[in-house]
Amino acid sequence: MKIVVLGATGLVGRAVAATLEPRHEVAGVSRTSAVRADLTDPASLEALFTKPVDAVVCCAANVPLRPLAELTGEQVLDDLRGKLFGQVALARLAAERLPDGGSITLTGGTFTEPIPGSGLGALVNAGLEGFVRSTAAELTRGLRINAVSPGWISETLEAMGEDGGRGTPVTVVAGAYRELVEGDANGTTVIPR
Repeated sequence: MKIVVLGATGLVGRAVAATLEPRHEVAGVSRTSAVRADLTDPASLEALFTKPVDAVVCCAANVPLRPLAELTGEQVLDDLRGKLFGQVALARLAAERLPDGGSITLTGGTFTEPIPGSGLGALVNAGLEGFVRSTAAELTRGLRINAVSPGWISETLEAMGEDGGRGTPVTVVAGAYRELVEGDANGTTVIPR
């Protein structure tokens, strides 16, 4: 398959590209790559489909932890535009332009327990999970849409000076993306363990 991986310069994106490359033709894109892609720029998303693509994987989305008392209206809109609306726009374009049997894999998020500052992220991730589940019922031509909700990545925790054992190794997370791209699941959100 020809697969576009958005966010390919990040920790998860690099691991996803690496796990897909042995069996597929992978084009890694990011906000800084030669072929630029930004979830907040619809024109850059449209440009991803100028050449034939069989699958799209988005690892580019995130929502920073912010306490409710410090949230501004603009921050809320920015986070919705990037992680939620941007991935919805990508899925809409992919559904129009992927060939029969194409795959769309998005990135949600989850934490085993609520943590301070995670309210907006929880809102975005719940919305994305609902979008994936409901959109799957609308897709035709054998198209599939799924999401991965990685939670904390072990390597990220370690880089923060925390216990990496509380997270999931990035190779395990990357394997979840690969299974969704290569498998037949539709409308699911996978939490890698």
